[in-house]
Amino acid sequence: MYFASDNAGTVHPKVMAALTEANEGYAMGYGNDPLTAEVQAHIREIFEAPEAMVHFVPTGTAANSLALAVLSNPWDTIFCARHSHIQMDECNAPEFYSGAKLTTVGHGDKIDPEVLRKRIEATGVLGVHGAQRGPVSITQVTEFGQIYSLSELTALASAAKEFGCPVHLDGARFANALVALNCSPADMTWRAGVDAVSFGGTKNGCMGVEAVVIFDPEKAWEFELRRKLGAHLFSKLRYLSAQIKGYLADDLWKTTARQANDNCARLTAGLREAGVVFDYEPQANMIFCQMPRGTHKRLKEAGAMYYLLSGDLDGADDALLPARLVCDWAISNDLIDQFIAIVKA
Repeated sequence: MYFASDNAGTVHPKVMAALTEANEGYAMGYGNDPLTAEVQAHIREIFEAPEAMVHFVPTGTAANSLALAVLSNPWDTIFCARHSHIQMDECNAPEFYSGAKLTTVGHGDKIDPEVLRKRIEATGVLGVHGAQRGPVSITQVTEFGQIYSLSELTALASAAKEFGCPVHLDGARFANALVALNCSPADMTWRAGVDAVSFGGTKNGCMGVEAVVIFDPEKAWEFELRRKLGAHLFSKLRYLSAQIKGYLADDLWKTTARQANDNCARLTAGLREAGVVFDYEPQANMIFCQMPRGTHKRLKEAGAMYYLLSGDLDGADDALLPARLVCDWAISNDLIDQFIAIVKA
């Protein structure tokens, strides 16, 4: 019963098969191989963006940080939600790679367009003495498992563009949001006003790869230089490309995302029947909820793995403690039902 993170699961067999297939013979390094070119072309096709530049890196932190570095100057500030991954969980990597600072907008995991507009408007008013207006970074799916609708994305991008600010989409769980919205990658990115997206693979069945898709080809060379400077250019890049090839084949990336979301929906329904209190309505593959300490004790004793967000197991059994549960594509219905049965006991 492993619900700690979608980073912790196995690699999908079809992705492993693609890696094995790529592990034959010799190929030019640093992305100068036919497989990488093939996969880049496939991503452009999927995003309906023939001029887009596509680059592969091993981690989501690298994808976000390098993309934001390309979109910003060292004297800029990057606008993001208070509870965004780049603010809470990337050890200042975006600041390190870009030289820019982060400015949080609002107090939650989603950005309100009007609050963003006011925050941007109040920035850059000190001339040379203050930070200048830089990119807006949006997390989709958000840190609390919420999804921006297409209209919300468009409204945020419109607010950013009023001030000439480019827009970055942190899509570590891009596929989970996409299948939940039942839209196209183009709809959720450049058609909504997004300039660059971190297209996640690691959390959804890959071994370790993210694609950075930049819709302005003039930024491509800078990204390549920054990737090399930042030590994220693999010599045997074909093994990153191979993962994405297997991930995209026959829409596997959508299939695994649907499985993860469906698993979360099954778990949500069972927990709701048990009277569990939800902090946010689950919309993709993450659950934030409150359960009695006694329930947590039973689950932990049974070997369930998930994050207790505050408190510990010592104290009154009826005290509510917050938890985060994450479903991946591979968790079985039997294990989900076993978890629910313990909660109901």
